[in-house]
Amino acid sequence: MNLLDKLLENYQSFEEIQIKDRFFKHNLIGELLDSISNKEGFSIEEAGLSTMGRSIHLIKWGNGPCKVFLWSQMHGNEATATMALIDLLNFLSQNRLYKEIIDSLDKNCTLYILPMLNPDGAEIFTRRNAMEIDINRDFHKQQSPEGRLLRKLRDVIHPHFGFNLHDQSTLWSAGKSGKPATISLLAPAYDKELSINSVRQKAMQVIALMNAALQKNIPGCVGRFNDEYEPRAFGDNFQAAGTSTILIEAGGFYNDPEKQYIRKMYFKAILAGLVSIANESYLNVEDKEYFIIPENKKLHFDLLLRNCKLQRNGIPYLTDIGLVAVEKINDDLNSVSITYVMNELGDLSQYFSYQEFNCELYSITEIKNLKIDEPADLIVHDGKQQVISIKNGVLTN
Repeated sequence: MNLLDKLLENYQSFEEIQIKDRFFKHNLIGELLDSISNKEGFSIEEAGLSTMGRSIHLIKWGNGPCKVFLWSQMHGNEATATMALIDLLNFLSQNRLYKEIIDSLDKNCTLYILPMLNPDGAEIFTRRNAMEIDINRDFHKQQSPEGRLLRKLRDVIHPHFGFNLHDQSTLWSAGKSGKPATISLLAPAYDKELSINSVRQKAMQVIALMNAALQKNIPGCVGRFNDEYEPRAFGDNFQAAGTSTILIEAGGFYNDPEKQYIRKMYFKAILAGLVSIANESYLNVEDKEYFIIPENKKLHFDLLLRNCKLQRNGIPYLTDIGLVAVEKINDDLNSVSITYVMNELGDLSQYFSYQEFNCELYSITEIKNLKIDEPADLIVHDGKQQVISIKNGVLTN
């Protein structure tokens, strides 16, 4: 067993215990970075300000010739990577069990880490910035201060590799395997023809080794993100500019709503990528190892009711009901409310779910007629006892 395979056994030694869910704010990140700044080898500066005047910090670590730029939380409600990056900073600050890995990274790489690009969005747990701009569609127009800063930093640092860190919907599946795409990876395209040059190829090679490392913990739960060219996005344009760019997306995993297990998988993906860059092992990887990663398919529901007996205008029929859990941030800005919305109805035999229930032996009472994209209002029962109750989208039983 190599050192990377021991990560989960020892994760508590560097996991940041002050982060326990997705709703942490800019102030906490500032406090954590203050403590890191006192440790040897770290340089932390205020790289710029958000729309609302919050500090955006850049951390520098390492003394190697290969420059790697990692940025997270471009979308304020995509917080998993930020958790993993704070854990990474803790990991790099210790030189015990993982001294061999840390020494190699220090000797061969210089890391530039931007752990929260959109602090205003993070404050209210929303995707866009305070100007209602999607920062990741602002590469060319440069209307947002956050987008201007990110583009400027790439031009100043001129990194060899970039890690573009995000969260994706939990509804994505890893191909047709029946497993969720817990982690999705992509070497973004730099043109509409989806060409592969040496810059993009290096990203693909690193990703292949990241996938191999993840398969040991979440076999079958890694997907390949859609590589359709997006001319407004930073990853696609960084790839075009000569930075081998790696997109990581955190999806879903069973019974992990706050993504605390996914956080560990995210950390392992990042570290496996950095190790392969530091020792240049990625150079021995063939392109086909990247393309064996199954493409994402949107085949997952949060709750799937199979074999439901419904009736319309006196006509009985048998159908499956696919429900998705729509999150809405609560007034406290530290939790979400869940509304179960009907996403699909019909033959869903080719779909999967985090929770599934066979209604074959039960009756369905529709409090309101089920409609696509509206909250579900139904009771699953055996005539006497309720088995599942959803009232106006709220799962009550």
